[in-house]
Amino acid sequence: MDLGISGKRALVCASSKGLGLGCAEALAEAGVNLVMNARGAEALEASAQAIRDAYGVDVVTVAADVTAPEGQKKVLDAAAGVDILVTNAGGPPPGMWTDWDREDFISALDANMLTPIALIKALVPGMIDRGWGRVVNITSVSVKSPIPVLGLSNAARAGLTGYVAGTARQVAGEGVIINNLQPGIHATDRAVSLDGGAAKAQGITPEEAKAQRCATIPAGRYGTRAEFGATCAFMCSQHAGFMVGQNILLDGGATNTTM
Repeated sequence: MDLGISGKRALVCASSKGLGLGCAEALAEAGVNLVMNARGAEALEASAQAIRDAYGVDVVTVAADVTAPEGQKKVLDAAAGVDILVTNAGGPPPGMWTDWDREDFISALDANMLTPIALIKALVPGMIDRGWGRVVNITSVSVKSPIPVLGLSNAARAGLTGYVAGTARQVAGEGVIINNLQPGIHATDRAVSLDGGAAKAQGITPEEAKAQRCATIPAGRYGTRAEFGATCAFMCSQHAGFMVGQNILLDGGATNTTM
């Protein structure tokens, strides 16, 4: 399928590896030029060069912490005039409700709610002026099915989801489409870390911990960054113009819900 976005330009945050990289790769395959952002310069440039070599698109890299004011300015300066925005940030650490104080919540909100909102506010007006734009926020399955030990993430990502619900409907008539993409467990560094933590807690191997989690997923496996990226690219395509303010769950059927 021709996604109809060849020649457009996208900012993809946290895209040196994992799900963000999957989105960048899929957009590049569709002919989209990229601004890639991550905190680690070496990994970011390596991923960007691999994309340049594979797809021949223009890739600008910005190594910066997009949640910090100075980093956000660097990213926005490089991304001025983009047609597509993919927001993404690593989730806050797990814990119990007794573990978190105000500073922990502020940090989670900065990364997983306030930064995406700031990027939307900065870049969507230009999309409106040009009459076309796409925003995909990578959130989490925890928005639909809260995860007890991820209370910080549950709270921050739910807040972003509420903001998008109203905003998406205000700008859709201007040709700007905003949606959220909710990953379940995918084969990324975060999954490896979570498997390692579960293994340590239970006194089993990481492979056994992974097998336990796979058994809870009807698809019987973890997702891949390639299929996640392909879903993101479709949501950024010309064909997604009637998909407004939606939360697209990509979890292999693990969330048992009809809505």
